[in-house]
Amino acid sequence: MTPPDSAPGASSSSPSFRDRVRGAASPSPDVGGLDISSTPADPVALFLEWLDAAVAAGVVQPHAFTLSTASTASGPTARTLLLKDVDDAFWFTSSALSPKGRQIAEDERVALTFFWAAQGQQVRVVGSAVPGPRDVAEQDFRHRHPDSRAVAVAVPQSTEIDDVRVVDEALDRARAEVEADDDLVPDDWTAYRVLPVSVEFWQATTGRDQVRVRYDRVGEDWRRASLWP
Repeated sequence: MTPPDSAPGASSSSPSFRDRVRGAASPSPDVGGLDISSTPADPVALFLEWLDAAVAAGVVQPHAFTLSTASTASGPTARTLLLKDVDDAFWFTSSALSPKGRQIAEDERVALTFFWAAQGQQVRVVGSAVPGPRDVAEQDFRHRHPDSRAVAVAVPQSTEIDDVRVVDEALDRARAEVEADDDLVPDDWTAYRVLPVSVEFWQATTGRDQVRVRYDRVGEDWRRASLWP
């Protein structure tokens, strides 16, 4: 790492990285403190409390999260998705033929990270992603916007584009298929359930302190522990 007040190839008149971010806004959360003695026994209950608070505070897309996966070939990768549901698991949908779908098929261990900057809160979920019931995937797909469905039908996700005209033609054909059959759902469309084994909650305070609580799965129950910041 370079010294904090210098940057590779930067002249003395160029601002350092520290200078660039020095004036950035910091979270000033108007939320209650995180006290382990008052937290629920189940991490999903606390997650939903925080999610409801983020919605009430006007946080944009509070159900957005970063999904991290890994494979032998690509190593770790991450991308942002939208959470579809929460019960005893965290749900998201995707094509099983996508890079993340192929990585999950190789290694079902995944990590989900929710970050609500305005709230000064972060939730980290570690667990296993497994395919859920087919009817859930079908219902999700049919509720998607027609253009989104057409994209999923047309081409494999994240493949390289050699000719834009070919893509346009494939999308036109897919839109026609979707319009002709409102029940059309690709076989690869999958609803994944992330079964958590660890859920960590991080709460900023009005000062520079942090509070962290982690839940670890122990059999059918959860063990709670406070963590050093």
